[in-house]
This record gives sequence, C-alpha cells and structure tokens, in this order.
Amino acid sequence: MNYTYLLINLAVIFFPLALSFDKKVHFFSKWKFVLPSILITGLVFLIWDILFTKLNVWSFNPDYLIGVNLLGLPLEEILFFLTVPYACVFIYECLNAYFPKNDLQKYSLAISNLFLGLCVAILFFGYNRWYTLINFGFLFMVLAYVEYVNVEFRFMYKFYRAYLVSLIPFYIVNGFLTSIPVVMYNDKQNLGFRVGTIPFEDHFYLMGLLLMNIYLYEVFKSRVSKKEGLRLEN
Repeated sequence: MNYTYLLINLAVIFFPLALSFDKKVHFFSKWKFVLPSILITGLVFLIWDILFTKLNVWSFNPDYLIGVNLLGLPLEEILFFLTVPYACVFIYECLNAYFPKNDLQKYSLAISNLFLGLCVAILFFGYNRWYTLINFGFLFMVLAYVEYVNVEFRFMYKFYRAYLVSLIPFYIVNGFLTSIPVVMYNDKQNLGFRVGTIPFEDHFYLMGLLLMNIYLYEVFKSRVSKKEGLRLEN
C-alpha cells in the first residue's frame, strides 16, 4: 500500500517513455525542449503545492506513501509534476504527428474566450476559496497571455485537442488518487462540486499545468528554429 502513489507515477510515464523512440514522433529528439518546460512549470506548481498543503487545501494519506518528504511534500507529489506533464506533452506531439489536420483551428479563439469568461464567472462566486481562487486566477492569466499577448506562434487549436485526449488518462489517474484516497481535499477551499470523486477545479488545474508546459515547449522550439533559420540565411 505504501507504494501506491509511486506506482501510479510510474504507470503514468511508462508508456510515454517507452514510446518516445517511435519513428514518426521521435519524441526523444525533443527532450531538450520538453525537460526545461517541465522543470520551469514544475517549480511554479511546486510553490503552489507547498502553499496549498500549508493552507490545508489538500493533504496526503500516509498509508499510500513511501514516507520520503522534500520541501514538506511527499516525493511522489514532486514526481507528479514530472510524470504527468511528460505524458501530456507526449500526447500533444503524437496527435500532431499522426493527425496533422485539425479543424479546431477555426474555433480555438472562441473556445479560449469561453474559458476566459468561465474563469471570470467562477472567480466572482468562488474568490473566497483558495483552490478556486488561485486555480482559475492562474488559468485566466496564462490563457489571456497566450491568446492576446503572444503573437509569435499559434498553437491553441493543437492544445485543446491534446487537452481533450489527456482527460481520458486524467480521469483514470485522478480517479484513483481521489477515490482511494491518496490525495484528500478540504471542500471548504473548493466549490464542493465533484465529477465522481474528482473536484471540479482539478479539470482546470490540469488545463493550466498542461498549457504552461506546452507554451514553454513551443517557445523553446521556436527559438531553436529561428536560430537555425538565421544560420541558413548566413
């Protein structure tokens, strides 16, 4: 039982890691972009996680942990910010490689505006709950920046497709974590609405986590492409 959360982490990353050498995707060749994206985003979310643990927004069931703690967090929770983003960015790249046609391109801005409006509405009603406030506040800022400040490249139509597919493993993994439960939520700090055993906010926590990772991933790829283009010109 003490290895439950650790085994969940290993299960999350096993297939994406094993399939990273797929000939069509060549995901291993993109690790130089993936790893810094994961580390930067992970640092932001770790700070958030430490704060939420201290504020009793959530806690961890010691029965399902190996007992190693760093920065006040279980080792498994820190690994979560490596395994889940890696798996999700892998899904993103696989979809782009195998299904290059994407009709969401025509609707991505409208979808983003709907999510921005949802963030504002939920913040209006749930501003006095820590998880709701920080979760939707963060998503609003990142989404608004990507859509209205970032002008270098457009990728949200690809992002939304990857997010939808990522919800499938999300329901499996988060379903285990919240039903056993490994992670225990304080409903006074969220809206109190759950999909099965999964708090409503978790869906948008995943969206913010994935969006920051993929945005940075695309930034690093774009910079290398520009440098290579300049070399060819010279």
